[in-house]
Amino acid sequence: MKTALAAASTALVLASGVFPGGAQASSLKSCAVPPVVTPAPAEIPPASEVHANVPIAAYLLALFWSPEACRAGIPESDKVIQCQNNHFGFTVHGLWPNGPDKVHPRYCRPSPPMSPATVKANLCMTPSPWLLQHEWQAHGTCDWATPEDYFKKARKLRDKLNVPDLDAGSDGVMSAGEIRKAFLDRNRKLKPEDLNVRVNRDGRLTEVWVCMNLKFKYAACRGGNGAPDGAIVKVTAKR
Repeated sequence: MKTALAAASTALVLASGVFPGGAQASSLKSCAVPPVVTPAPAEIPPASEVHANVPIAAYLLALFWSPEACRAGIPESDKVIQCQNNHFGFTVHGLWPNGPDKVHPRYCRPSPPMSPATVKANLCMTPSPWLLQHEWQAHGTCDWATPEDYFKKARKLRDKLNVPDLDAGSDGVMSAGEIRKAFLDRNRKLKPEDLNVRVNRDGRLTEVWVCMNLKFKYAACRGGNGAPDGAIVKVTAKR
């Protein structure tokens, strides 16, 4: 059984261009993905979530802390690609056009399932076929002509960021201020008010939101900054 599992793992690695014992490129460029990928079906959103005529006032790049997504088993995570075959830190949840108030553009037009090639090309950025389809339909259709255009923009914005790999140490905790500082130290154009540190009810880090204006320049988050700097946050360790 161990031999079979090793062979399967090697097939995944070779398919992605990541080789045992070698240096691995950034998670946006190289990771272990299946040689064959099945796109998720198209979503049929509830009517209450369709907001096609809301104007865009700002943008937000949402970054999942992948170890926590896997620990909690959230529906958006892919159990194999994201949580077994790779060791991600921050992954891209989505690029979201935001409205001027509490209602944001969503599900602006229907869309069929994405092509397998498009899904596979973006799995090292957003390692879940279901989440890729959802993000395109729920957010991308409100400002981009094709899923390829949408994910190209998300990738460009993610590549622009020098995203830290958090290490909370033996006690597994950091302050929200330390999490912000990890981003600020690597990105001189970012300011504390441009970041929203998201935690769940258990005080665990779930996401960091990077806020931008209509020109995709970093800007103060319109919906607040999440956990205050002094808040103690549990940071799930990478495997």
